[in-house]
Amino acid sequence: MTEPNTVADEVHPTGQPPYFWRDENRFVPTEVARGGWGPSLSGHVVGGLLGWAVERAVDDPQLQPARLTVDLPRPTAPEPMEVCTTVHHDRRRLRLVEAVIVQGGTPVARASALFLRRGPQPEGHVWSHEVRMPPLPVTDDGSHPTLFLRTYGWGSEIQNPDPAWGHAPGPKYTWLHETRPLIDGEALTPFARAAMAADITASIANWGTGGLQFINVDYTLTLSRLPRGPYLGLASLTHSSHDGVANGSAVLVDGTGPVGACVSVAIAQPGFNPPSAGSVP
Repeated sequence: MTEPNTVADEVHPTGQPPYFWRDENRFVPTEVARGGWGPSLSGHVVGGLLGWAVERAVDDPQLQPARLTVDLPRPTAPEPMEVCTTVHHDRRRLRLVEAVIVQGGTPVARASALFLRRGPQPEGHVWSHEVRMPPLPVTDDGSHPTLFLRTYGWGSEIQNPDPAWGHAPGPKYTWLHETRPLIDGEALTPFARAAMAADITASIANWGTGGLQFINVDYTLTLSRLPRGPYLGLASLTHSSHDGVANGSAVLVDGTGPVGACVSVAIAQPGFNPPSAGSVP
């Protein structure tokens, strides 16, 4: 289908290419999978592929994906890759799964996921911080515009109605709507959608008056339930950085309210230059 060590550029029948084409046991990234830190792939598509892999290792619908940790120790090249999964623990109330992305025989990214069995909800009320998201952006006719995950936050007014976005200080919020397939021919699952969205935590938590000057090296997503609907929102909560090392957190919401939380760890790096919205097919 595709020559080794090349980036696939075929167009998906819907008019939008997926992030990956399947080529037997390999995944071939398309041009739109590139990120904002040089020629490597975007962390959100890498995390999405790892989330897709661990989810496929769980065949019990009562096991809830409760935690996903994605490690990004080195850039993932725009080249074909394989994904290997291992179930480390399979018990009555939990399953622990690991997935590793391999390129040229070398692991380049990995994820650990914990699935917990659903059960009765305890009685009573537990306090939680209230999250107030800006409304979903809408067009004049009342419909929601298409929001590409990779271009959600590089200054587009329609995708970032919060006036504090850009070079001004203040908390950051964003609504995400992933409109293209992760893998050609496969529907995007709620868990894969959340795994992709969680990578954006580093951007909204670490964006400051000098722009984005921290690169994500890992992130963790926690979920109390699977999100519903195509729109996911992130509200930044915390940022802390010293001597070029940063961490940040955000709340993950769907259209009905909070569903989980995200934490990222990042290291200082200049040169963030995401593709413009016009350059994304």
